[in-house]
Amino acid sequence: MSKNVIYSINGPVVTVKDATNLSMLEMVYVGEKKLMGEVISIKKEATTIQVYESTIGLQPGEPVYPSHQPIQVTLGPGILRNIFDGIERPLKAIAKQSGAFIETGSNVPALDEEALWNVTLQVKCGDRVSGGMIYATLPETDLIEHRCMVPPYMEGEVVWCAENGSYHLNDEIVKIKSEDGSIHCLTLCQKWPIKTARPVKERLPLQIPLVTGQRIFDTLFPIAKGGTAAIPGGFGTGKTMTQHQLAKWCDADIIVYVGCGERGNEMTQVLEEFSELIDPKSQKPLTDRTVLIANTSNMPVAAREASIYTGLTLAEYYRDMGYHVAIMADSTSRWAEALREISGRLEEMPAEEGFPAYLPSRISQFYERAGYMKTLNNAEGSVSIIGAVSPQGADFSEPVTQNTKRFVRCFWALDKQLAYARHYFAINWNDSYSEYINDLNRWYQRHVGSRFLSNRQQLMALLAEETKLMEIVKLIGSDVLPDDQKLVIEISKLIRVGYLQQNAFHCEDTYVPLEKQLKMMDVILYLYKQSKTILAQGKPMSLIIKTGIFDKVVKMKYDVPNNNIAKLDEYAGMIDAALDTIE
Repeated sequence: MSKNVIYSINGPVVTVKDATNLSMLEMVYVGEKKLMGEVISIKKEATTIQVYESTIGLQPGEPVYPSHQPIQVTLGPGILRNIFDGIERPLKAIAKQSGAFIETGSNVPALDEEALWNVTLQVKCGDRVSGGMIYATLPETDLIEHRCMVPPYMEGEVVWCAENGSYHLNDEIVKIKSEDGSIHCLTLCQKWPIKTARPVKERLPLQIPLVTGQRIFDTLFPIAKGGTAAIPGGFGTGKTMTQHQLAKWCDADIIVYVGCGERGNEMTQVLEEFSELIDPKSQKPLTDRTVLIANTSNMPVAAREASIYTGLTLAEYYRDMGYHVAIMADSTSRWAEALREISGRLEEMPAEEGFPAYLPSRISQFYERAGYMKTLNNAEGSVSIIGAVSPQGADFSEPVTQNTKRFVRCFWALDKQLAYARHYFAINWNDSYSEYINDLNRWYQRHVGSRFLSNRQQLMALLAEETKLMEIVKLIGSDVLPDDQKLVIEISKLIRVGYLQQNAFHCEDTYVPLEKQLKMMDVILYLYKQSKTILAQGKPMSLIIKTGIFDKVVKMKYDVPNNNIAKLDEYAGMIDAALDTIE
């Protein structure tokens, strides 16, 4: 029987008096049902625990059991294709055992311990191994090879190996003798604390883009592999749909989708859609390279905070194997609200809008775990973080958005007016930015062409000029503008509708390779250049519009298939022929 007993209960916050054997951030089991909790404050007179499960029915006097270890997750084969809650409990297995709702104190193993995996050993007796080295491989899914790694900070000599064959998750397959003579047994899985970043050998510069096939991202606001991006937007502006499209098409090897505090029906839609999606690159189910973490708004609020760290730890584990991982966190605002609620129950001094004073440091700790790394086994892997932010009333001056802006280098601001106008993606090109342009310059020059970024600059300049001109148009109308400024407005409309707006349901437009993006920009800028020449000859803008060439160029995103990009070269002749008809 534990000497520690519950003194008071305040929602998910439980206090224990005179506890002497509990340590900071230790995982504990609370009450007779052994609810999972974590020590978050220790004072001489009382220890405070946040419970990651519902505390309904919990009473003072019930025991609190120490575990003498931090909150941790199980890392091993079976993570992919799975759906977990915020503390890595498998929702499919729980549903089979207890139905649609999770029972408190549910003790289902995170990974299937009965499944057999076809293991190939990569070491032999007498080999020296150290942390991060791969000692076994197995096909986790049709797309991803799972690489079992020696836990960090462990090294020694292999003294025993199992034969290649089929093994369960907890079967011993390798034994290592360390320098002090102790024997360590390695299975197919390991544990790792979620709030501790996994170690790497070196953090590398971010010089390779995360190619998404979405023009507004790849062209105007690119993100690097290992980079960070925020997608702030009000209700209904398309944060979740944007993350779905990025998850489906970006060139990351593995996707970790964290539904943090979102509506249950929305999360259900995510789970159903992901299970039906086909990976466009391999024609296999997208779930073969996806792990979903579902912590909906009706689940315990404390577990919402843990879900972010759980997703990060799973991503770092696959990064250490040498994979490129993208995390979709939807939404970090709900995570911040969980911090605020727990902070309020702890009676901490609130900062702006009631959020705790440590909100900026928590946000920075989250985004700083992204990066492009050289792993302990000398492979290269990355974790890219794309976090949705849900400011109330689409107010970007609120604390979560402003603090997120400090720590990310990509800011994709969603616009309510664009969303209601069915402009997809509804990203406002005036409020958004990417700080990765200079870092990615060399890659774009080498792989796409030196024109790519110069074309981008010209497009951005035209859009910025259009914004200024539209202020004048609102006041006095467009008729008073000179023809060269009318041309800027028409070309900018072409850029917005024909280039930035993308149709996720059109087979040729849902994904666009970089080569096609470059040639589409070439066509638009060639039309602008030739139209300026016509205007310089004293001919009015109205005659250029009457040729219908603008309408033809707008439709090139549908008319030119991705497997015949060379067809875009014909547009220069088409533009010249149309403009030659002007008398």
